[in-house]
Amino acid sequence: MGDVDLPPGLAIAVLASVLTAVPVVWALATNRLVDQHGLVVRANRLSAGALMVFALAAPIAWVHTAGWPDGWVDRMSSRMVLGGLLGLPASIAALLLVAALLEITDQVVGDGARLRLMLESLMVASGLFIVAWTFVLAPEKPGGHHALPGACVPVLVATVLCSAVLGLSAVLVVRAQLRQGPLLRHCIGAGLMAVGMTTIAGGACYGAPLVVLVGAAAVPTGAALWFIGPPPPPRASDSESVSPSSGLAAGLAPVVTISLVVVLGYSRGMGIEPVTALVGIVNGLFMVGRQYLAVVDVRRANNRLADSESHFRELAHTDPLTGLANRRGLLRTMYLDAAGGPPCVLLTLDLDGFKNVNDMRGHDAGDAVLIEVGQRLRLNLRPGDLAARLGGDEFAVLMWSRPGEAGKVATRLLSVLSRPYQHGAADIFLSASIGLAGCGAADDIPTLLRNADLALRAAKQRGKNRVELYDEVYDKQLRRRTAIEHELRGAIDRQELSLAYQPVVALPSTRPVGAEALIRWNHPELGAVGPLEFIPIAEETGQIEVLGAWVLDQACRQLSRWVQEGYDVWVSVNISPRELHSTKYVTGVKEVLRKHRVPPSRLVLEVTEHAVATDLDEFRRTLAALRALGLRIALDDFGAGYSSLGQLRQMPVDILKIDRDLVIDAPSDHGPGAPMVDVAVRLGQRLGLQVIAEGISEPHHRRLVEATGCPYGQGRLFGMGVPAEHLEARLASSGNGGPKALPAAPPRPLPSASPAGTGTTPTKILPSAQSAPGNGSSPAKSLPLGQPLNGLSPSRASETSSSSAGRHDTAVPTSGSS
Repeated sequence: MGDVDLPPGLAIAVLASVLTAVPVVWALATNRLVDQHGLVVRANRLSAGALMVFALAAPIAWVHTAGWPDGWVDRMSSRMVLGGLLGLPASIAALLLVAALLEITDQVVGDGARLRLMLESLMVASGLFIVAWTFVLAPEKPGGHHALPGACVPVLVATVLCSAVLGLSAVLVVRAQLRQGPLLRHCIGAGLMAVGMTTIAGGACYGAPLVVLVGAAAVPTGAALWFIGPPPPPRASDSESVSPSSGLAAGLAPVVTISLVVVLGYSRGMGIEPVTALVGIVNGLFMVGRQYLAVVDVRRANNRLADSESHFRELAHTDPLTGLANRRGLLRTMYLDAAGGPPCVLLTLDLDGFKNVNDMRGHDAGDAVLIEVGQRLRLNLRPGDLAARLGGDEFAVLMWSRPGEAGKVATRLLSVLSRPYQHGAADIFLSASIGLAGCGAADDIPTLLRNADLALRAAKQRGKNRVELYDEVYDKQLRRRTAIEHELRGAIDRQELSLAYQPVVALPSTRPVGAEALIRWNHPELGAVGPLEFIPIAEETGQIEVLGAWVLDQACRQLSRWVQEGYDVWVSVNISPRELHSTKYVTGVKEVLRKHRVPPSRLVLEVTEHAVATDLDEFRRTLAALRALGLRIALDDFGAGYSSLGQLRQMPVDILKIDRDLVIDAPSDHGPGAPMVDVAVRLGQRLGLQVIAEGISEPHHRRLVEATGCPYGQGRLFGMGVPAEHLEARLASSGNGGPKALPAAPPRPLPSASPAGTGTTPTKILPSAQSAPGNGSSPAKSLPLGQPLNGLSPSRASETSSSSAGRHDTAVPTSGSS
């Protein structure tokens, strides 16, 4: 039987098994088999139990053979008994190893994978067993061994279970996420331990000491691979990593093996052995069971896929913050139900001032408000109506009703949404604007959405916190606005813009002393576009700075020509708040004055009262820098803004232009506007400012203004905005200027303040104007523009600076001009 006899080989195997189990038992007793992540704990204990079972049974079998008479090695019956004593613990150990591998299956493959993998491993095991049976264990195997009596049945059982361990190890490595590293090491270790114990039992039964020694080496090697090193990592997610499959690949190998064995049997004239047939039948049952599980898995996968698809489809059509439908969900409902369906109305609503909530209270407060808005919409809509959040603070409601009924619901929603929103210590107050559009008025869904947006836009433009029903006028307005915005960008290059000059006259002589530059735009297709129409668009789109720079340049160019020709006149140009916000504006004005050699005292920059009063601190430095250049600042539309008397004293201005509404509101000399004009004139004179009354379009307006002592007027009564050559002709006919050169304006000293309440008449700053002949009044005395202002202290002259302008009447006509 070779160089080594069976008893010494058996002793070596017993010793190896005991020495392998001792450190494992010690580690198990000291709880060292638990890894730091708490993974495969039971698997370690089960594999340790397998080693302990064989380590306890092997010495018992070896001690039992010590009492046998000599020569037992040559007796088949004795070897059968020894094989039975070792085969039984080997079978138990193999069962424990199968259980340990199944524990790893749950960790690295996923819950629910045990039965599938077990069936696949049994199919592989049947192929392995039929090979071992045919070439090693069968009584009539090639080589002619004696028939095996029943005492070696434990060895057969151990072989079957060992095949199961090998099959499960192979399938587990193939099916798991990680096919190398710790998992492969554990599977090989379990296979070596099972093979080692089974070969020790089989070698003892067949009297093969070399086989026993191989098994003695395999057991500690397998244990080392299992227990030394990190455990297999867990699966990456909670979902099963094993995709639905039929398992046919695992059944292919045993089918091929059994087929070869059958062919071998027929070639030997033995036909099909009962064991081969039994294994084939059992393997077929395993395959049927695996196919049934594959069908169940596919059905479950399809159900999960359908559920996931439904879930994600719902998520794709739902706003995650408010739980309402999103834009995609609204569109789906509109295309499915609204198109060609019952009468419906689309409401679009926007929260007024919501941006301030995010800016002042934070985005958490803003999200809380949006969630509350969604809840209020759900609670105040009728069954069947669909509320959706389109994005940001914009919502929509699709109502199955007619516009009249929808309007009532929208009005109720305004009240509901205007209630305070509780968040933190202080409540949040908001309002909403709502636009309505009937489905019947739109040809398709995009048009319906557009109509509702236009109605919402109209609601916000008309004061917010209101409901607006779509009108075709809104569409025309939007198309014209879009065309204006587009064409305005190239208006300067196409030379479509021009300036008109409306005269400012001295009263009561009506002699022109200055002019206000007004922008005009004549487009070849749009026609004459009024400043009131395109200037707000220029402000909104950021084109106002380019237009303002062009107007200033053109006005100074014309003013320079008039000055060179000897006309005693000044020109005013309207400026916008956006221009005053620019850090380069003062430098730009200075460069234009230098370029055209215009005396700064001849240029007046007009800003509106509303803009200056609402942003006084911001514009103080800019206006102070402009006044330091020598030019003058006029406060336009005085009386229409919100400035207080305290703010008026701080405003760095030289001229008050009384708002036209105060003048035209006086139908007679004693009308309701008369006292207001008188107060404005006296207030300006008290503050050392010159006063110009705008909007004088009727004779009684002129009489009213002259009665208040206002020295200058402007309006249709004295002339519309006209081209420069027309105004120049009027200047010439009025005797203003001539061939002589205009004397240089005296240097501007620091202003001095007269004591309050002294009644001192302020020094006039506008060009002189003689009284009309025969009117019985003495000539009105005034000094040229650029003289020091009375009523302003030096400290005020140096400190006052400010704020901005309102309407960019470089484009907007004032005081009744066309």
